Amino acid sequence: MAALDVFVDNLVALWRVTAFRQNFHWIFLLISLVGSFLKELELVPQTYFSSSRNFLNVYFVKVSWGWTLLLLTPFLLLSNASFSRSVSFLSQRLLSLVVATAIWYVCTETFVYIEDVTGSCYETRTMEVINKEFTSKASCRHAGFHWQGYDISGHSFILAYSALFIMEETAPMVSLKTASLSALPRMVLSLLYVALNFIMVIWVWMFACTSVYFHDPIHKLLGTICGLLGWYLTYRVWYLKPLSPGLPPQLHLKEQKQHA
Repeated sequence: MAALDVFVDNLVALWRVTAFRQNFHWIFLLISLVGSFLKELELVPQTYFSSSRNFLNVYFVKVSWGWTLLLLTPFLLLSNASFSRSVSFLSQRLLSLVVATAIWYVCTETFVYIEDVTGSCYETRTMEVINKEFTSKASCRHAGFHWQGYDISGHSFILAYSALFIMEETAPMVSLKTASLSALPRMVLSLLYVALNFIMVIWVWMFACTSVYFHDPIHKLLGTICGLLGWYLTYRVWYLKPLSPGLPPQLHLKEQKQHA
């Protein structure tokens, strides 16, 4: 338990660095631009992660939103309950999960729709013979053919958005005094916090892999921008207003001293 507390304290200290938190979103734009540049120049050698069948892509990225919600929902309930056990307060905070899921769903479905309406089904990878019988990506691929359309990177979107979403919703840990909790809730909260930071590392790593191995540059950039906009319009604009789920609670410095 002591080792876990030390590890949590180190993570908390990292996220207390204001410059790091405030500039975290720029990391995704930088990675997307640099990664695309390296991909176009073919400067990155093929590796295990250049295959879409790699373990992290198959078992994590393809169900990334599920992982995010699975870990973040109990963390949100435990961490926010440490500030207030009011049902209305906790319900309001849970709305952030509903809003984020709606953004995920609308964006991913829009990407699929755009790819369907702008694409064609080709019988070979050389894109020479069009098969007009199939008018959607799903039906074309099911028939064993190849679909080519305007493919905005869903990976770039969801990985950037998920990481920023986790960053915002784990913010209470920076000012929460876990020592005031009983043993079991404290351990569960700490384990969830470590797991969420670990999965954030996976999202950033796989975002980088997407940038250097997959998609056209403009498709990755658009996906990244959509992820950043989803985060910015909620946590930097809407959630600052009264009629919203609101920002995750945090103690001010004076309050932290009183709770110490």
